[in-house]
Amino acid sequence: MKTTAFQIAKKFDGSVEGNGEVVVNALAKIENAPPGALSFLANPKYIPFLYSTQATAVLVAKDFKVTEPTQATLIRVENPYSAFTLLLQEFAKEKKKNLQGIHPSALIDPSATLAADVYVGPHVTIGAKTKIATGVRIHGQCYIGSEVQIGENTELHPRVSVLDESELGARCIIQSGVVIGCEGFGFAPQQEGKQEKIPQLGKVLIEDDVEIGANTTIDRATLGATVIRQGVKLDNLVQIAHNVEIGPHTVIAAQSGVAGSSKIGARCIIGGQVGIIGHLKLGDDIQIQGQTGVISNIPDGQVIQGTPAIDFKSFYKSYALFKQLPQFESRLNKLEKKEHS
Repeated sequence: MKTTAFQIAKKFDGSVEGNGEVVVNALAKIENAPPGALSFLANPKYIPFLYSTQATAVLVAKDFKVTEPTQATLIRVENPYSAFTLLLQEFAKEKKKNLQGIHPSALIDPSATLAADVYVGPHVTIGAKTKIATGVRIHGQCYIGSEVQIGENTELHPRVSVLDESELGARCIIQSGVVIGCEGFGFAPQQEGKQEKIPQLGKVLIEDDVEIGANTTIDRATLGATVIRQGVKLDNLVQIAHNVEIGPHTVIAAQSGVAGSSKIGARCIIGGQVGIIGHLKLGDDIQIQGQTGVISNIPDGQVIQGTPAIDFKSFYKSYALFKQLPQFESRLNKLEKKEHS
């Protein structure tokens, strides 16, 4: 993808300082950008690199003050970071335009329905009665089961497994190694101490604009559906158990796990290595700090931390006291000795 500084400035209602006709054909970090690349400056820590960068053009804030000469053309925009992010998306889309057709090694059931422009990579398997919409990209070694539905412009990276009857919305991004629709962890204890497997007959429903990180697993419901609502973002190595529901635009960081039948509200932010036990209800706009253990229902808008989870301000007050326990013990021992002397 090639574009000029003038074209970029026009896209973001910005202005050009320097040669507006220069052409950029790549995006790069300001500290090591080569000639021909576009970079950006948003963090003040990187200002020194502006005066040494080899980038052809750099996005800067409209009110940024230049204090030294720079060889790069400056493109002044309202928000350099946001503008650069949008350009990254455009460059990525341009790369994906080259993906087309169905690889001859793919195994597709005759009853499956694929839009004309779907890309299917090598060694992909697609099961019976599956429906795949326009613009979908399925990379190598993916497994798509029977009666699966995949919405338009969704992308499955290599080695994704989408098992029977799962439904994926539009514009989802599923990273490598994800498993959607595997059987939930359900066993019924028997009198003799054995565990009897509970059949998992439900499905997984994933709405539009969801992103799922590498090696994350989402179990099918026992009955009904495990539901991931619109705009949810799951990091790598997240475990979502059977019958869980995650509300719109909630984000969950790596190595977190949500046990069966818990419901998480909208716009929650959940840190890494968080554990949430089953059958809980968590409200909207909750923030859960990393390595927290959640064992009870949480109302809207709470910020929590610790195991078991408490209000994060109370957690830090308690932790401050915890660090002083050795001093308290020493003082207590001295008092006891004084009392008995």
